Parts: sequence; structure tokens; C-alpha cells
Amino acid sequence: MRFPGRKPRLQLPRQFYGVWAAVTVSSLGDGMRQVALPLLTADLTDDARLVALVAFAGQLPWLLVSLLSGVLADRLERRRVLWLVDMARAATMAGVALLTVFDALSIPLLAAIAFLLGCGHTLYSGSWAGLVPSLVAPESLTKANARLQASWLIAGSLLGAPVGAVLYEITPALPLGIDTLSFMASAGFILLMTGGRPAGSGEAPSERRSLREDALNGLGWLWRHALLRRVCAMSALVNLVVAGLMSVLVLYARHTLELGSSGYALLVSVFAVGGIAGVPLASYLGIRLGPVRVLWLGSLIMGGICAGLGLAGSATAAVLFVACYGAVSLVWNVTAATLRQSQVPAGLLGRVSMTFQMVNVGSGALGVLLTGLVYYGIGPRASFLAGAILLCLASVFLIGSRVEVPVDEPAGVPAG
Repeated sequence: MRFPGRKPRLQLPRQFYGVWAAVTVSSLGDGMRQVALPLLTADLTDDARLVALVAFAGQLPWLLVSLLSGVLADRLERRRVLWLVDMARAATMAGVALLTVFDALSIPLLAAIAFLLGCGHTLYSGSWAGLVPSLVAPESLTKANARLQASWLIAGSLLGAPVGAVLYEITPALPLGIDTLSFMASAGFILLMTGGRPAGSGEAPSERRSLREDALNGLGWLWRHALLRRVCAMSALVNLVVAGLMSVLVLYARHTLELGSSGYALLVSVFAVGGIAGVPLASYLGIRLGPVRVLWLGSLIMGGICAGLGLAGSATAAVLFVACYGAVSLVWNVTAATLRQSQVPAGLLGRVSMTFQMVNVGSGALGVLLTGLVYYGIGPRASFLAGAILLCLASVFLIGSRVEVPVDEPAGVPAG
């Protein structure tokens, strides 16, 4: 029975639930790995510069192969790419677990492993960028993205991180081995998926451009789209701060807050709890305020929270600030992803999304290096206060921006 004046609930297609399952099981392993690898690094060194170096190695592939990944995503069958990358990452993590058992890890080796996993993540993201919009109707994108973000937080941060920390105390190889299995399970779910619009720009093989021309086409489209260009610049500055602070969070938790390894996992879990609270807010605020206002206010609020972390005098205060940051961060990420998906033509989605990601993660890599230097030279609290200033400045990029209704257009023709 439908009540007068009530909007019908937006339904998600059956194929989406295969994606959802893959994200959930993979996120569980990701949460364990994201706790285990920083702890492995911190066990080998207390030098913030070396800790930041390992984190930087994981970000570097975004600068090197992002554009190529976007081109391949628009040319190849996306699900096949996702399956192959998941299996390759499973093999890599199995090797890491084996090296851990034999106590054969070092900082250079960890940096090399982080680089390989970063390459896999970059290639995976290129195909992932166009998968959800190919399965879900435009009016359901916010709902779908919010569910995926929530699953990533619950499985990865709320469950994977604390369980990974506990298993790490037993033996570091345990969380790494489970991450290996999670990659294999995710590959299985992707392999079983059916439906969705295929990748490709719609060009005939004889008309298809070179890899370089296709990559530049996506870069040029993003540059000419006024709103997404500004969102990209804003997101880059936000990511510079967040990636930098996350790279030294394990040291901040251990030495400044005196929480130890389990305390670091606690902060990651609290971030997830806050993110879950932000799930219902994403759709509500997007409708009431519009995406531009949500992004603008979000950057200001994140700046205030970051300043609070820098000034926090107790672990309790830090936990509360991290929880609030998790809620605002989820709303911000869902809004930015949905806005990008709604504005970019399907045939360009892989290239434009990966150009977007290349800029953002490239700035994150720079943030990791800068934060490591500030943390080492001035102190941990200075890193958070400097980040707060940059997050507040990021809101300037969206002053005067507005969302334009996209029109159907062939690949290569810019909107806006």
C-alpha cells in the first residue's frame, strides 16, 4: 500500500548486492592489513620519516599509473580486471605473510610491498569507478554509495582493525593471511556477477585513439568541467591533510596519547563508528543542502575537528574528535563520489575518475612526506594544527559554484 505524498523507496538492483558482498569481505581483510602493516613498520623503526616513507611508497602508484588505469577501465571488461587484480593482490599478501613468519621484513622491503599493493589498488579503482554507475540508476547512487561506505567502515575499521590488532599480538602473520583469503573471496563474488552496462566509450575499434590520447582526453574533460575541477582541487587539499595525518597516527596514538598498539586500533574503530552515524545523514543533507554546500561546510567542520585533535589533552577527547571526523568524512566522501558519478558521461567515467584520483592521491603522497617532516621537526600537535588551517582553506574552492544538470553527450565533449 502506498500512502499519499510518500515517495516510493529507491530499489537497488540484484547485481549491486554482489558488489556489496565483495566490498564487505575485502574490507574485512583491508582493515586487518591497514593495522598490521603500520605496526610492522613501527616495530622496525620509530623514525617518523621512515614510517612516512613506507606510506608514501603505497601512494606513489597513483602518480605513475592512474591515467593508464582509467584508460584500461574504459576499454576492458571491468569485472575481469577486478578479478585479476584481486587474485594478484592475494598472491602478494600470501608472500608478505610468509616473509613475516621467517622474520625477513625490512623497511625497504615493506616500502616495495606497499608500492606493489598500491599498483594493484590503482588498477582496481579504475575499473571500480565505473562499475557502480553501470549497475545502479542515477537516483539511487547516493543510497548505493552510502551503503558501500558503511560496509567498508563496519567490516574494515570496526571489525577488521581491532580483530587485526588482536591477531597481530598473537602473531603478525595471522591478519596478513586472513587478508589473503579476503582478496580471494572478493574475486569470487566479482566473478559470479552478471548484468550491468559494459565498459567502453562506444567508439569503433578503428576509431579508437592511442592510450596517450585517451588519457589526455579524460584529463582535458575534467579540466574543462568548472564544478568538478573545483571539487578536485578541494578534494586534493583535503586528502593532503588526511593522508598525512593518517600516516603518523600510529605514532601519535602510541607516544602522544600513550594508547599503545590496541589504542591505535581503537582510534580506527571509533572512526568507523562515527562513519556509521553519518550514513543516514549523507542522503538527507544532500537533498536539504545540495552537494556543493555539503562539501563546503564539511571541509570547515573537518578543519575544526582536526584542530581539536591537535589540542586534545586526553585520550578521551581524541576519541570523541575522531568519531566526529568519521561522520563528517563519510558524508563528504559519499557526496563527492555521487556528484562525480552524476556529472561524468559513462564512456569517460574511468578516465575522469582516475584523473581525479591521481590528483587527489598525488596530493596525499605529498601530504605524507610533509607531515612526516613536520612531525619529526616540530612535533605531533603541530601537524594537526597545520592540517586544520589547510582544511578550512579548502572551502574557498567552492565559493560561487553550482551544480549543472548534465546532458547526454559523446565521449570527449566537455560539460560546463
